[in-house]
Formats: sequence, C-alpha cells, structure tokens
Amino acid sequence: MQASEMAERLVQWLQGQVAEGGAGGLVVGLSGGIDSAVVAVLARRACGDNCLALVMPCHSRPADAADARRVAETVGIPCRQVDLGPVYDAFLGQVSGQVESVRDLARANLKPRLRMLTLYFFANQLNYLVAGTGNRSELEVGYFTKYGDGGVDILPLGNLVKGQVRQLAAYLGIPQEIITKPPSAGLWESQTDEGEMGLTYADLDRYLLTGEAGPAVREKVEAMRRASAHKRRLPPVPEFSPPAGI
Repeated sequence: MQASEMAERLVQWLQGQVAEGGAGGLVVGLSGGIDSAVVAVLARRACGDNCLALVMPCHSRPADAADARRVAETVGIPCRQVDLGPVYDAFLGQVSGQVESVRDLARANLKPRLRMLTLYFFANQLNYLVAGTGNRSELEVGYFTKYGDGGVDILPLGNLVKGQVRQLAAYLGIPQEIITKPPSAGLWESQTDEGEMGLTYADLDRYLLTGEAGPAVREKVEAMRRASAHKRRLPPVPEFSPPAGI
C-alpha cells in the first residue's frame, strides 16, 4: 500500500473512531519524535481544529520540547505545554520516604504515567479521545509503559512497524530532522529505544514482517513477547463463578 493511501485510510479510520466514540476530537502527546509527529498530522487532518497536542516535559531535554513545539507549528495543530517536572518531584518526595530506595524502573515509568493522567484530564475536559503513538514494533515486544503510554483509547499506528512509520512521515512532510532523530522515550539522559531494547528497529521490523532473523534476534524478540504478554491483554479475571449467596 502506498503512503498516500495509508494516510487517507488512517484519517478516515480516525474520523470513524471519533464518531463511534461520541467524541468531539482527539488529543495526542507530542514528544518531539517521529511517531507522535505522524499521529499529530493525522489527527489534524481527521479533526481539523478539534484536536489538541500536549507537550509534557518532565526533566526532559529542552531540545525535545522544542522539537515537539516545532512539529505543532508545522502541522498547525492547537498545542499546549504542561511542565510535569514539579508534579514528578512532589510525587517522588511523598513516596520515596516509604521505601528503602526507589528503583530506576519505578522512577522512569512514573513519567509516562503522569503524561497519561494529563492526556486524560484534557480528553475528559474536551470530550476527546486519546490517540496513542505506539507502533507495531513497540507493541509486539512490549516496549511501552503499562498504564503510561500504553494507556490510550486508540492506536492509529498499531499496524505499522517503525520503518513504515518513517515512510508515512516522509509523505506527510514531517521535518527530516525528526524522521532521522534517534528514537527515544526520554526517560533518562542519553536513553534510546534501540539501546534499551537491545535490538535495532531494522532487525525487529524484518522479523515481524518476514519471520526472518538470526537466532539471537529471534530469541530476543520472542522472549520480550512472552515477558510483555500481560501488557497486551485485559487484567485476568477468575474463570470460576462465586457460589450462590455471595
């Protein structure tokens, strides 16, 4: 499928999701990266002015917030910035005294979960749906935070691997610097997606699309799939029913 056709079908799909949900538009978090930029463009095309981009720095690199605002200006999407740094600090100040030490994972995952709260505040306020920015490559291996960036209403890029997102971004006119920027969740200084996963997107995409990969890549991907299976399903419910009278 050509990028032009994919873009048009995604715009129509977004319009259908908004109508089906009885919503007035879409809200998307802009990180300064390629995935959120693509979703912002699609949201703008689908809903016009009835969409909102949120830039939510949380002790992030200033360059990322600047890139996010640049994308918003390029796209022409309504945009607001909410600095989550003070909220993050206040929360850690409240809970850190309750534990011996705060694990790096708990500290890092707090950021996307605060962003999820912010997105849903505005979504509830405006009667919008939250459009997530996760792509197929990330979803397949669980490279997202449960109830963080995974806490969304719809995932328009959920069927596209990273390479396909790049092709779509080029068609949509996303600035080249955003397209070639090393993907990062911005969880800590110098953090990158590929460094954290221990996989390149090229290898991951090839395996997902063709099933072809070297033994090390295949084993890595399948292990990540197994470990993250709980992220892709609803919380388990007991299969048995309670006895009568309870």
